[in-house]
Amino acid sequence: MHPTLRKTLKITGYAAGSVVALVAVYMGVAFVLSRIRVAAEPVEEPATVPLFVRSNGVHVDLVVPVKTDQMDWSQQLPYAHTQSNNPALNYVAFGWGDKGFYLYTPTWADLKVSTALRAGFWLSTSAMHVTYLAQPQPGPTCVLLHLTRVQYARLIAYINSSFERDAAAHPQWIAGHSYGPDDAFYEAYRTYSVLYTCNTWANNGLKAAGQPAALWTPFQAGILKAVQPTDH
Repeated sequence: MHPTLRKTLKITGYAAGSVVALVAVYMGVAFVLSRIRVAAEPVEEPATVPLFVRSNGVHVDLVVPVKTDQMDWSQQLPYAHTQSNNPALNYVAFGWGDKGFYLYTPTWADLKVSTALRAGFWLSTSAMHVTYLAQPQPGPTCVLLHLTRVQYARLIAYINSSFERDAAAHPQWIAGHSYGPDDAFYEAYRTYSVLYTCNTWANNGLKAAGQPAALWTPFQAGILKAVQPTDH
């Protein structure tokens, strides 16, 4: 074998081995930290605001009532931004994620290598996905929690801080993009990466609201495990 070819193959082998090792370390750390549960904060006041933690099998949305006396989300995220423009939908789901994935990768079949690389290594921008819906039904992938008014106020602040806003302080709607009749996209702050994913955002939202959460997780499974009721 020619020395140059042997050297090239050796370098390629080292590079491939390094990638495999990094992926293995990442998955191992994610597995361990996802299973360390951060308990809900103790409260004395009534917890009356419903919060649904809903997974689609890939990422988690945080779902709250559209209108309470603390917040009317439809005032800054108008129903008119959706195709259906249906004010009868009284819950709203929030998800944060990589803009390229959200807008241009509706299914895994549409995923491009360039999109994945930009998303994984801090090279892309982010978006908020807002979906209006009827009251969710609790189940294995949709867990109902309850917030106090103080906790909901903190969650409101957390969600609001994720939107990029225009000069008039309105969330910046990304017109012409949706998955269906009842959702819309908005520009968002922060950059998606392997260390801060859509599920990391949702998990941090639970922490901000004083709810059970994983210590850290890039995956939806860690969140669902953390929010399930315990036996004690």
